[in-house]
Amino acid sequence: MAGALSHIKVLDLSRVLAGPWCGQLLADLGAEVIKVERPRVGDDTRAWGPPYLKDRSGAETKESAYFLSANRGKKSLTLDISTPEGQDIVKQLAAECDIVLENYKVGALAKYGLDQASLRAINPRLIYCSITGFGQDGPDAQRAGYDFMIQGMGGLMSITGQPDEVAGGGPVKVGVAVTDVMTGMYASVAVLAALAQREVSGAGQYIDLALFDVQVAMLANQASNYLVGNVVPGRLGNAHPNIVPYQAFATADGHLILAVGNDRQFNSFCQVAGHPEWGSCERFATNAMRVRHRAELIALLEPVLQERTTREWLAQLEAVGVPCGPINTIAQVFDEPQARHRQLAVALPHALHDAVASVANPIRMSDTPVAYDRAAPLLGEHTHEILQERLHLDREQIDRLQRQGVI
Repeated sequence: MAGALSHIKVLDLSRVLAGPWCGQLLADLGAEVIKVERPRVGDDTRAWGPPYLKDRSGAETKESAYFLSANRGKKSLTLDISTPEGQDIVKQLAAECDIVLENYKVGALAKYGLDQASLRAINPRLIYCSITGFGQDGPDAQRAGYDFMIQGMGGLMSITGQPDEVAGGGPVKVGVAVTDVMTGMYASVAVLAALAQREVSGAGQYIDLALFDVQVAMLANQASNYLVGNVVPGRLGNAHPNIVPYQAFATADGHLILAVGNDRQFNSFCQVAGHPEWGSCERFATNAMRVRHRAELIALLEPVLQERTTREWLAQLEAVGVPCGPINTIAQVFDEPQARHRQLAVALPHALHDAVASVANPIRMSDTPVAYDRAAPLLGEHTHEILQERLHLDREQIDRLQRQGVI
């Protein structure tokens, strides 16, 4: 069955993670995504390893796991866009595409005539999405932006990690490049919204996305705590600023995440814990009071949680509807019965291997399900195919471009 976006063509000029993440999501939904890469070098993340994919014989290849994570379903076209011939090929492809994704520095593509104004003049229906560190304007527009520095500058690291006064306290980045990933998600929403608007107006539009803007938006309730309550949030480790008890606790053999979201759940927890009096205590009866008396309550809970194993707590609390869970390693995640049932690991064909493991797209659609057609491409794997089928170049023309280093 054709994907929801099987009628959409995407020209992906981006590299690393934010832009490629958007392109991969569009490919998962059925779009044809042509990834333009530098000849002989390719996307920076091709070299971000180990680990690297092993081929059918078990030998290590040059295909990094990082690159494979963000580029499945795409076609790779190697192209030197600094050459007039390369620029002409991009323009011809943009003329028949619906979306262009790029994450070059502000103004960098204008010197090649590949900026949004130039390409949208060729194709007025084109949706052109630029992803940068700080956006197209403002005092920081020319600065490069990388996920780690944006996590710090955008406030995330000020609320991630243990408080300074705790042993080992201090700012900590999130273990995944979440700003990049969320920027890719916002970019996906933006281009799909622009596609919907194009159905009404008939015209494409320009999208300006900044990692910094996305990181600030991601602060969600923490930003609202400051803007509404004038409270500057700090680091609480695994605790929650607005809900108690909502954190990780040590058990007899590991850890348990206790996520009590309302007063009923707290009373149920108290019953299981053998301390029903906590639920009726004025200091703990409501969430607002529990937040106010956080330190006192946590001091009471910690020794009790250590009396039983994680498995015992999970069974007893789940039976009465108290949200809780273990802290899994990534290996344990994919071994969870729910993960197996939902098939969160999928196998995709690759030029060097019959079944490359990949994380499933979480979107489940009844009529146009996600299709997993191919793993991330080899560098330039589809160059000849694209030039022949899309631009109708013959073998002699393609060989000449290759000799010139254009492809």
